[in-house]
Amino acid sequence: MAVNTNSTLLKRLIQQSFIDGDKAQRVILEKSRQYRTLPELLINEKLINANTLHEVAASISNHLTLDLEFFNPASIPEDLRNEKLTRKSDMLPLSKRGRTMYLAVVDPTNIAAIEDFEFNAGMNAEVVVVHYDKLHKLLDKLFENAYDSLGGSEADWDLSAMGVVEEDEQADIVSVTPDKDDQPIIAFINKILLDAIRKGASDLHFEPYEKSYRIRFRIDGILNEIASPPVALSTRLSARLKVMSRLDIAEKRIPQDGRIKLKLSAKKSIDFRVSTLPTLWGEKIVMRILDSDSAMLGIDVLGYEPEQKQRYLYALAQPQGMILVTGPTGSGKTVSLYTGLNILNTEETNISTAEDPVEINLPGINQVQVNPRAGLTFASALKAFLRQDPDVVMVGEIRDLETAEIAIKAAQTGHLVLSTLHTNSAPETLTRLLNMGVPAYNVASSVSLIIAQRLARRLCPKCKQAEQIPAAELLRQGFREDQLDKITIFKPVGCDYCTNGYKGRVGIYEVMPISPKMADIIMDNGNSLDIATQAQREGINNLRQSGLIKAAAGITSLAEVNRVTKG
Repeated sequence: MAVNTNSTLLKRLIQQSFIDGDKAQRVILEKSRQYRTLPELLINEKLINANTLHEVAASISNHLTLDLEFFNPASIPEDLRNEKLTRKSDMLPLSKRGRTMYLAVVDPTNIAAIEDFEFNAGMNAEVVVVHYDKLHKLLDKLFENAYDSLGGSEADWDLSAMGVVEEDEQADIVSVTPDKDDQPIIAFINKILLDAIRKGASDLHFEPYEKSYRIRFRIDGILNEIASPPVALSTRLSARLKVMSRLDIAEKRIPQDGRIKLKLSAKKSIDFRVSTLPTLWGEKIVMRILDSDSAMLGIDVLGYEPEQKQRYLYALAQPQGMILVTGPTGSGKTVSLYTGLNILNTEETNISTAEDPVEINLPGINQVQVNPRAGLTFASALKAFLRQDPDVVMVGEIRDLETAEIAIKAAQTGHLVLSTLHTNSAPETLTRLLNMGVPAYNVASSVSLIIAQRLARRLCPKCKQAEQIPAAELLRQGFREDQLDKITIFKPVGCDYCTNGYKGRVGIYEVMPISPKMADIIMDNGNSLDIATQAQREGINNLRQSGLIKAAAGITSLAEVNRVTKG
């Protein structure tokens, strides 16, 4: 359904000076093919807000308005539910009486779409005008469980806004041309991927078992089961995912790694990193969503406390030294590194990265995909970087002594080096380097800053509730006595807006600059406990203390702090 450029609603918005006519026409000319409806285009391109659009739409028609805030989607008759038609028109049949259906619409002047609904249902439409955001919130609720099985007809799956593409070794994009017999499987997989993006999942797990098959999303760090297709489809589902990832379908005995590019529109695509693993009952496939938007967030929204942010920015501003980001898999290390690289990414700076894999493409930065089979390791890439006049070097991970020694040499010879390690805290990172075999004087003279981090779920701002916790328990958890009268701890409740009381995630950080006294401890063969004690003397909050600050501010719950840090 094309955007209606002659819409009465658009004309009224221009006449009443809610939007600039010339600008609107230019945007519509450039962007109309990316959107299915005029309201979708106007709101997503920020030409107008949803509230103003609703007020104007209601004012130019004789139709009633309806607030969908508390409308129960379960009351919508099954025979009126048509996701394909609904999504492409911003309209939804709510109920019926005799030969009349009550149709919720955002744009009551879109007569062609209303007539499509009447023809499809074989009924007359009684129109009610609704708010764009509330309609789409209702649609997400109504269709969120539409993928629990492969039931229904292919016509019910709306794939018109999406295309699956693949990249070959020359980076040319080619379309996937599947066998016609596999269309139901293809449609199901595509809808699962779309649903994962819409729900904000970070990972998708496809898991075969003896008598069942499970699909789970990791949302805000927690796995949730979202579908359980018939186990007989296990082989076909894994085969489809492997075809999309350019993996060997016939090879089921060893793990494989691949990549998928999902094209959502002419200018929007999402990458998936794919890993297969042979298990007892088939191949388990895990897909990580690589969204470049997450790397462009900016340091202010990552959750750093003001003094932590200043320490990170100060280290980034230095011409040389090593910044290490540490934490378990899935703790946000990549986003922290890319955020720093974005700050450094200017015309005057030569930045090179060695990554395995290259998760997010950053224009202006020379990114190298490590390929150990071909001899391109982190160490060999680093050696090459140092021959190419670098200013900033990023190494995806320091895994061995050779990589560590080259990175430290670079940090000592006028280069800024960023990298990651897998340790539990900032002080343990230093002892990890020493245990690798790096001399103590090299560690003390090259490492300038260590960031240890975790990701905690944010409390939902709409439903969180204050929690009464005894003072003795707060003291046991780590709060100081002088804080008890000033803090309010909140707990998750759960509502339609969130997942089990949480919405999104926030970083918890330990940002530790290497001070002269810490360098002395390293040179004297001190251990991680000695360094942690000195960090406390210098006023550096560890992960636990930083988590308690977030709980005291009502950003996360005490239970969540206990989950991601040592309680």
